[in-house]
Amino acid sequence: MNIPERTTVAIIGAGPAGLLLARLLHRAGIGSVTLESRSRSYVEQRQRAGILEQGTIDVLRETGASDRMDKEGLPHHGVELLFRGERHRIDFPSLADGRQVMIYAQTEICKDLIALQLREGGPLSFETDVLAIEGVNTASPVVRYRKEGKEAELGCDYVAGCDGFWGVSRQVIPEQLRKVYERVYPFSWLGIMADVPPSSDDLIYARHERGFALLSMRSPTISRNYIQVENGTDAHSWTDEDIWDELEARTATKDGWKVKRGPITSKSVTPMRSFVHEPMQYGRLFLAGDAAHIVPPTGAKGLNLAVGDIIVLADALKHKFTTGSDDLLTTYGERCINRVWQAERFSYDMTNLLHTNPNASEFEHRIELARLERLVSCRSATSDLAQAYTGFPLHTGSD
Repeated sequence: MNIPERTTVAIIGAGPAGLLLARLLHRAGIGSVTLESRSRSYVEQRQRAGILEQGTIDVLRETGASDRMDKEGLPHHGVELLFRGERHRIDFPSLADGRQVMIYAQTEICKDLIALQLREGGPLSFETDVLAIEGVNTASPVVRYRKEGKEAELGCDYVAGCDGFWGVSRQVIPEQLRKVYERVYPFSWLGIMADVPPSSDDLIYARHERGFALLSMRSPTISRNYIQVENGTDAHSWTDEDIWDELEARTATKDGWKVKRGPITSKSVTPMRSFVHEPMQYGRLFLAGDAAHIVPPTGAKGLNLAVGDIIVLADALKHKFTTGSDDLLTTYGERCINRVWQAERFSYDMTNLLHTNPNASEFEHRIELARLERLVSCRSATSDLAQAYTGFPLHTGSD
């Protein structure tokens, strides 16, 4: 695909954040070009999040990107917390104003949005390395990139940095202006995909003295499960049988229920970290998604936070081009950051609540169990979890 010399919004990164922004801008009649360093096949295959909040479900429907999601996605009306051998169900609709979540993998969202963009939207260029972003404090920023060994420039009015934690966008902000808040957790997740139907209709989050476990899914026939492991663990140092034995031990119940076993098709280890970068904007550069913040996956917030950023940014850009006012663009970061910190708080709480910290005392262990008991027995506490899990409110220009 040919890349023009100029566009209105240069989008760096074709993950779900960049692709959704391109889709929203296209529907608003605002031109964009999306540059992605990886190949299309890589973007469509990399395994990431799979739980969509109500707001993410809604925006995919509003943008015409929900056909497959509505056919193949798995609506979920709750989750279960398992500890001390007992399962406790949290019912979302009754506790969170009718909201729910849906299981639909990030890979599938990317496939859907890529297909729409290539068919209807602005230029989307894969295997295109962004070398530098210049002039974001001027009216005409420039993105320098390399495609098929040749260097070129893309002029634009605005730059959306949707290129993840390791991307170049965040580095444009002067070091003296950056504030970074970070926590690296003393454990990781060993995740598997297995050709076996899910063990439960609901996701099961389990706290056990041996460590955390999560029983999830990708489809009615494919399970996606996790266990807490030490940092630095090699996924292939665990045999399939050892993984199933550990999952069974950590999700054991007093009534004898057991996890379903089947052929494991993939294994991977995910480190756990919390990260927030402030500010989320600098001049005409706007950061979104993992470029600005990362949450541990326990609270299912990463993808949904990125979508929230993009909804706010797209709304601000549309406001600019319909009214001429920069008001919403200049306050983009301020209107995102409170939601970011609420998601960080929720993810941090869920992580500490459900994992066994190797550095924690027995007192701290008992405190977490007491918190779990309170959580499942107090309606206000259960409601708080349900409302947070299904999504925090957005602060757009229509508020």
